[in-house]
Amino acid sequence: MNKIKVYRKYRGLTQIELAKQVGVARQTINLIENNKYNPSLSLCIALAKALESDLNTLFWEEIDNEGQNT
Repeated sequence: MNKIKVYRKYRGLTQIELAKQVGVARQTINLIENNKYNPSLSLCIALAKALESDLNTLFWEEIDNEGQNT
């Protein structure tokens, strides 16, 4: 599962709520979660802030089947 989706669900946010927080359309969040859109650096930073995480965790660290960072 995509880490943006994992963290969004963990925070109890819908795609619409996250999209509003970062200033994009819900469809953009859907595309990011389905690995069909590469967000800009500024959007990556906004996503990390909204999800109370950091760029390294969201975009570079591996995630195991239980949703834990490795």
